[in-house]
Amino acid sequence: MATTPRGERLIIALVGRRNAGKSSLINALVGQEVAIVSEVPGTTTDPVDKHYELLPLGPVTFYDTAGVDDEGELGAKRVAATRKILYRTDIVIFVNDGTAFDPHETEMLARVQEMDIPLLMVFNKADIVDTLPGNIEYCSLRNIPFINVSAKQKSGIDKAKDLLVHLAPKHLSENRVLLGDLIKPKARVVLVCPIDSAAPKGRLILPQVQAIRDILDYDAQAIVVKETELKSALSMMKEPPDLVVTDSQAIEQVNRETPEGVELTTFSILFARYKGELDILLTGINQIDLLKDGDKVLIAEACSHHVQKDDIGRVKLPKWISNYTKRDIIFETYAGHDFPENLEEYALCVHCGACMINVAEMNRRIVECHRRGVPITNYGLTICKVLGSFERAIAPLLRVKQ
Repeated sequence: MATTPRGERLIIALVGRRNAGKSSLINALVGQEVAIVSEVPGTTTDPVDKHYELLPLGPVTFYDTAGVDDEGELGAKRVAATRKILYRTDIVIFVNDGTAFDPHETEMLARVQEMDIPLLMVFNKADIVDTLPGNIEYCSLRNIPFINVSAKQKSGIDKAKDLLVHLAPKHLSENRVLLGDLIKPKARVVLVCPIDSAAPKGRLILPQVQAIRDILDYDAQAIVVKETELKSALSMMKEPPDLVVTDSQAIEQVNRETPEGVELTTFSILFARYKGELDILLTGINQIDLLKDGDKVLIAEACSHHVQKDDIGRVKLPKWISNYTKRDIIFETYAGHDFPENLEEYALCVHCGACMINVAEMNRRIVECHRRGVPITNYGLTICKVLGSFERAIAPLLRVKQ
């Protein structure tokens, strides 16, 4: 469980006023004293996360957040941090201590529902206070499921977990396939994994590891090579491979060296389909041909890393896009969970493969771009387009879609 990738974990955020019992509730849910509990309001400052196995859903991460009514300049920053957590949240547990909802709570509740995040209202401290009828009416009118619990006495906790399972996003119960539907049992799949200055020392990156596992799950054979060894590996095969999957940065060479008739795609494109984003990102790719001098392009990375001299987002992509468009374009990069508020200023958002963030966060970024009228696509599709390999790289996925 502890080694489950971040992008594959269900994110559950506990939100509410200070001293509503969020920390006590998270301790009751996971059965451990993982969050500090105190009668002093505002004990939880920055979001605290706890990994847990919530069956039958599997691995989840609970986030204990600061109170929505936190005060002062620092308090406002803590509330902003809570709002930031919402972008990657699959389910919100809103904790109320039985007292009347105040404006801080109703404002945050409206925000959660506006973002279309599944929501469970937990009226805590049921052992010492009765829930106000007005709070129940508020939830009923807005179709917010609610439950009375006592985190202190552990009553209602199992039922709350059952409700969380019921509220879980649909994609978690679906059998998502990375590349298994592109191949048959006994198929041979060549994975091209460059080992350059940006590659992590001593290990492969997540998309490469997940591809290997998917190939094995479908009783096929994975052949892993660097781009410098591809031609040699292909020459030693009696028959051509059934599929070649490459890191997008090597697509130009791999496209040239892979025999015609052999299907070819990229890890980035596979991940876009795996997370349900491919159709939207395919639409966004057309914007590249419409870029003009002076346009701003947002390069969005889901992970933070030390910038290398040949960094894909800050160096290679801007160069390739500029060479392709022959336009004077302004590029700006955001990394990690940061995402700009001024999206309207950008003519296009080019996002990474999003292997380090979950489906919820990526989809909300897509929705936000769509709402602001900003086309969005990803690294893999963009690289294939500007380097002349686009049609071949998407062909295998279009084949199985028909």
